[in-house]
Amino acid sequence: MSSLYRQLSDELRTGIADGTYPPGSRLPSESELAERYGASRGTVRQAFTVLAADGLISSRKGTRRLVLQPTLVQSFSQLHSFSQWAASIGETPGGRMVALVRREPTELEAGKLELDPGERVYHLTRLRLLSGRPVMVERTAYVERIGALIGGIVIDGDDESITIRLEELGVVFAHAEHTVSAIPAEADDAHLLGVRPRTPLLRELRRTTDPANRPLEWSDDRYLGDAVAFTVHNSVQANTLVRSSATVTKETPA
Repeated sequence: MSSLYRQLSDELRTGIADGTYPPGSRLPSESELAERYGASRGTVRQAFTVLAADGLISSRKGTRRLVLQPTLVQSFSQLHSFSQWAASIGETPGGRMVALVRREPTELEAGKLELDPGERVYHLTRLRLLSGRPVMVERTAYVERIGALIGGIVIDGDDESITIRLEELGVVFAHAEHTVSAIPAEADDAHLLGVRPRTPLLRELRRTTDPANRPLEWSDDRYLGDAVAFTVHNSVQANTLVRSSATVTKETPA
Protein backbone atom coordinates (compact mmCIF):
# COMPACT_ATOMS: atom_id res chain seq x y z
CA MET A 1 0.00 0.00 0.00
CA SER A 2 1.27 3.49 -0.80
CA SER A 3 2.38 5.62 2.12
CA LEU A 4 -0.04 8.28 3.35
CA TYR A 5 1.78 11.21 1.80
CA ARG A 6 1.62 9.53 -1.63
CA GLN A 7 -2.10 8.84 -1.20
CA LEU A 8 -2.62 12.48 -0.30
CA SER A 9 -0.52 13.74 -3.21
CA ASP A 10 -2.44 11.45 -5.59
CA GLU A 11 -5.80 12.76 -4.35
CA LEU A 12 -4.67 16.37 -4.69
CA ARG A 13 -3.24 15.58 -8.15
CA THR A 14 -6.62 14.19 -9.17
CA GLY A 15 -8.34 17.32 -7.82
CA ILE A 16 -6.02 19.50 -9.89
CA ALA A 17 -6.63 17.40 -13.01
CA ASP A 18 -10.45 17.38 -12.69
CA GLY A 19 -10.72 21.10 -11.96
CA THR A 20 -11.52 20.90 -8.25
CA TYR A 21 -8.40 23.02 -7.81
CA PRO A 22 -8.09 24.98 -11.08
CA PRO A 23 -4.94 26.89 -12.13
CA GLY A 24 -4.55 30.04 -10.05
CA SER A 25 -6.47 28.67 -7.07
CA ARG A 26 -4.91 27.76 -3.76
CA LEU A 27 -4.90 24.37 -2.08
CA PRO A 28 -6.24 24.00 1.47
CA SER A 29 -3.72 24.86 4.16
CA GLU A 30 -1.43 22.31 5.79
CA SER A 31 -3.51 22.35 8.96
CA GLU A 32 -6.79 21.90 7.04
CA LEU A 33 -5.46 18.91 5.11
CA ALA A 34 -3.84 17.40 8.20
CA GLU A 35 -7.17 17.50 10.01
CA ARG A 36 -9.14 16.25 7.00
CA TYR A 37 -6.91 13.21 6.42
CA GLY A 38 -5.87 12.52 9.99
CA ALA A 39 -2.26 13.13 9.06
CA SER A 40 0.59 15.12 10.50
CA ARG A 41 1.58 18.44 8.96
CA GLY A 42 4.90 16.83 8.04
CA THR A 43 3.01 14.27 5.93
CA VAL A 44 1.09 17.06 4.21
CA ARG A 45 4.35 18.90 3.49
CA GLN A 46 5.76 15.72 1.92
CA ALA A 47 2.72 15.55 -0.38
CA PHE A 48 3.21 19.20 -1.30
CA THR A 49 6.87 18.50 -2.09
CA VAL A 50 5.87 15.77 -4.56
CA LEU A 51 3.37 18.06 -6.31
CA ALA A 52 5.82 20.96 -6.42
CA ALA A 53 8.54 18.72 -7.88
CA ASP A 54 6.11 17.75 -10.64
CA GLY A 55 5.40 21.41 -11.45
CA LEU A 56 1.76 21.31 -10.33
CA ILE A 57 1.90 23.75 -7.40
CA SER A 58 4.13 26.52 -6.13
CA SER A 59 6.87 25.51 -3.73
CA ARG A 60 6.78 28.62 -1.58
CA LYS A 61 6.49 27.83 2.12
CA GLY A 62 4.55 29.74 4.73
CA THR A 63 1.49 30.24 2.55
CA ARG A 64 -1.23 28.18 0.91
CA ARG A 65 0.16 26.49 -2.19
CA LEU A 66 -0.85 27.98 -5.55
CA VAL A 67 -1.98 25.64 -8.34
CA LEU A 68 0.08 26.28 -11.47
CA GLN A 69 -0.96 26.16 -15.11
CA PRO A 70 -0.64 22.51 -16.23
CA THR A 71 1.83 21.56 -18.95
CA LEU A 72 2.81 18.34 -20.69
CA VAL A 73 5.89 18.04 -18.52
CA GLN A 74 6.89 14.68 -17.11
CA SER A 75 9.19 14.72 -14.11
CA PHE A 76 11.74 11.97 -13.55
CA SER A 77 9.85 10.94 -10.40
CA GLN A 78 6.91 9.95 -12.63
CA LEU A 79 8.84 8.12 -15.35
CA HIS A 80 7.90 4.70 -13.99
CA SER A 81 4.19 5.17 -14.47
CA PHE A 82 2.90 6.56 -17.74
CA SER A 83 -0.67 6.18 -16.45
CA GLN A 84 -0.07 8.30 -13.34
CA TRP A 85 1.63 11.01 -15.38
CA ALA A 86 -1.21 11.08 -17.93
CA ALA A 87 -3.82 11.43 -15.18
CA SER A 88 -1.81 14.21 -13.53
CA ILE A 89 -2.06 16.38 -16.66
CA GLY A 90 -5.76 15.68 -17.24
CA GLU A 91 -5.27 13.15 -20.05
CA THR A 92 -6.71 9.64 -20.34
CA PRO A 93 -3.95 7.02 -20.46
CA GLY A 94 -4.25 4.20 -22.94
CA GLY A 95 -2.19 1.50 -24.53
CA ARG A 96 -1.98 -1.38 -26.92
CA MET A 97 0.23 -4.41 -26.42
CA VAL A 98 2.28 -5.07 -29.54
CA ALA A 99 4.25 -8.09 -28.31
CA LEU A 100 5.27 -9.96 -25.17
CA VAL A 101 7.91 -12.64 -25.64
CA ARG A 102 10.17 -14.72 -23.43
CA ARG A 103 13.53 -14.93 -25.15
CA GLU A 104 17.28 -14.84 -24.82
CA PRO A 105 18.55 -11.37 -23.91
CA THR A 106 20.57 -9.23 -26.25
CA GLU A 107 24.13 -8.54 -25.20
CA LEU A 108 23.10 -5.08 -24.00
CA GLU A 109 20.14 -6.42 -21.99
CA ALA A 110 22.28 -9.14 -20.40
CA GLY A 111 24.80 -6.54 -19.29
CA LYS A 112 22.30 -4.01 -17.98
CA LEU A 113 20.30 -6.67 -16.12
CA GLU A 114 23.42 -8.49 -14.87
CA LEU A 115 22.16 -11.84 -16.13
CA ASP A 116 23.99 -15.14 -15.86
CA PRO A 117 24.52 -17.28 -18.98
CA GLY A 118 21.34 -19.13 -19.92
CA GLU A 119 18.98 -16.70 -18.20
CA ARG A 120 16.11 -15.31 -20.25
CA VAL A 121 14.07 -12.10 -20.23
CA TYR A 122 10.48 -11.19 -20.88
CA HIS A 123 10.38 -8.42 -23.49
CA LEU A 124 7.29 -6.22 -23.72
CA THR A 125 6.49 -3.80 -26.54
CA ARG A 126 3.52 -1.46 -25.99
CA LEU A 127 2.14 1.59 -27.76
CA ARG A 128 1.10 4.22 -25.21
CA LEU A 129 -1.68 6.75 -25.82
CA LEU A 130 -2.72 10.11 -24.38
CA SER A 131 -6.49 10.50 -24.79
CA GLY A 132 -6.38 8.22 -27.83
CA ARG A 133 -3.31 9.79 -29.45
CA PRO A 134 -0.21 7.59 -29.90
CA VAL A 135 2.70 9.33 -28.16
CA MET A 136 5.21 6.69 -27.04
CA VAL A 137 6.57 3.27 -27.93
CA GLU A 138 7.63 1.35 -24.83
CA ARG A 139 10.12 -1.51 -25.12
CA THR A 140 11.04 -3.10 -21.78
CA ALA A 141 13.10 -6.17 -20.92
CA TYR A 142 12.27 -7.61 -17.49
CA VAL A 143 14.29 -10.13 -15.52
CA GLU A 144 12.52 -13.45 -15.60
CA ARG A 145 11.13 -13.43 -12.05
CA ILE A 146 9.43 -10.08 -12.78
CA GLY A 147 8.50 -10.79 -16.38
CA ALA A 148 6.62 -13.91 -15.36
CA LEU A 149 4.10 -11.61 -13.66
CA ILE A 150 3.66 -9.34 -16.67
CA GLY A 151 1.55 -11.70 -18.80
CA GLY A 152 -1.40 -11.66 -16.41
CA ILE A 153 -1.23 -7.90 -16.06
CA VAL A 154 -1.31 -7.02 -19.76
CA ILE A 155 -3.94 -9.67 -20.43
CA ASP A 156 -6.18 -7.97 -17.87
CA GLY A 157 -6.10 -4.78 -19.93
CA ASP A 158 -3.76 -2.72 -22.07
CA ASP A 159 -4.60 0.37 -20.01
CA GLU A 160 -3.23 -1.20 -16.83
CA SER A 161 -0.34 0.51 -15.09
CA ILE A 162 2.21 -2.28 -14.91
CA THR A 163 4.22 -0.38 -12.31
CA ILE A 164 1.26 -0.03 -9.95
CA ARG A 165 0.20 -3.66 -10.40
CA LEU A 166 3.73 -4.90 -9.74
CA GLU A 167 3.95 -2.74 -6.62
CA GLU A 168 0.69 -4.33 -5.43
CA LEU A 169 2.39 -7.72 -5.92
CA GLY A 170 5.28 -6.65 -3.72
CA VAL A 171 7.81 -5.53 -6.34
CA VAL A 172 9.65 -2.42 -5.13
CA PHE A 173 11.12 -0.06 -7.73
CA ALA A 174 13.72 1.63 -5.54
CA HIS A 175 16.31 3.21 -7.86
CA ALA A 176 16.44 4.25 -11.50
CA GLU A 177 18.97 5.66 -13.88
CA HIS A 178 17.55 7.61 -16.83
CA THR A 179 19.27 8.69 -20.03
CA VAL A 180 17.42 11.04 -22.40
CA SER A 181 18.53 11.79 -25.93
CA ALA A 182 17.17 12.68 -29.38
CA ILE A 183 16.77 9.97 -31.99
CA PRO A 184 15.15 9.76 -35.46
CA ALA A 185 12.14 7.46 -35.71
CA GLU A 186 13.02 4.04 -37.05
CA ALA A 187 10.61 2.22 -39.35
CA ASP A 188 8.83 0.35 -36.53
CA ASP A 189 8.55 3.53 -34.43
CA ALA A 190 7.13 5.48 -37.37
CA HIS A 191 4.56 2.78 -38.13
CA LEU A 192 3.32 2.53 -34.55
CA LEU A 193 3.24 6.29 -33.93
CA GLY A 194 1.77 7.19 -37.32
CA VAL A 195 4.61 9.50 -38.36
CA ARG A 196 7.21 9.56 -41.09
CA PRO A 197 10.49 7.69 -40.64
CA ARG A 198 13.22 9.87 -39.15
CA THR A 199 10.70 12.10 -37.36
CA PRO A 200 12.51 13.43 -34.24
CA LEU A 201 11.74 11.46 -31.09
CA LEU A 202 12.83 11.76 -27.47
CA ARG A 203 14.42 8.52 -26.32
CA GLU A 204 14.45 7.63 -22.62
CA LEU A 205 16.61 4.70 -21.53
CA ARG A 206 15.92 3.44 -18.01
CA ARG A 207 17.57 0.86 -15.78
CA THR A 208 15.63 0.12 -12.60
CA THR A 209 16.74 -1.78 -9.51
CA ASP A 210 15.16 -2.95 -6.25
CA PRO A 211 16.19 -1.83 -2.74
CA ALA A 212 19.11 -4.31 -2.85
CA ASN A 213 20.22 -2.84 -6.21
CA ARG A 214 19.21 -5.98 -8.09
CA PRO A 215 18.16 -5.09 -11.65
CA LEU A 216 14.46 -5.36 -12.47
CA GLU A 217 14.06 -3.85 -15.93
CA TRP A 218 15.86 -2.21 -18.83
CA SER A 219 13.59 0.00 -20.94
CA ASP A 220 13.90 1.90 -24.21
CA ASP A 221 10.96 4.33 -24.50
CA ARG A 222 10.52 6.63 -27.50
CA TYR A 223 8.24 9.68 -27.29
CA LEU A 224 6.96 12.01 -29.99
CA GLY A 225 9.03 15.14 -29.58
CA ASP A 226 6.00 17.45 -29.46
CA ALA A 227 4.12 15.27 -26.95
CA VAL A 228 6.26 15.54 -23.83
CA ALA A 229 9.07 17.43 -22.16
CA PHE A 230 11.14 16.21 -19.24
CA THR A 231 12.05 18.19 -16.15
CA VAL A 232 14.83 17.49 -13.65
CA HIS A 233 14.92 18.93 -10.13
CA ASN A 234 18.31 19.05 -8.46
CA SER A 235 20.09 21.01 -5.75
CA VAL A 236 23.57 21.74 -4.49
CA GLN A 237 22.91 19.33 -1.62
CA ALA A 238 22.02 16.41 -3.93
CA ASN A 239 23.12 17.06 -7.47
CA THR A 240 23.40 13.89 -9.54
CA LEU A 241 22.81 15.53 -12.92
CA VAL A 242 25.45 14.61 -15.47
CA ARG A 243 25.83 16.40 -18.80
CA SER A 244 27.49 15.08 -21.92
CA SER A 245 27.55 16.06 -25.57
CA ALA A 246 24.75 13.73 -26.57
CA THR A 247 22.71 12.83 -23.50
CA VAL A 248 21.45 14.06 -20.17
CA THR A 249 21.62 11.51 -17.39
CA LYS A 250 19.79 11.69 -14.09
CA GLU A 251 19.89 9.14 -11.29
CA THR A 252 16.87 9.34 -9.00
CA PRO A 253 15.05 7.20 -6.48
CA ALA A 254 11.90 5.76 -8.01
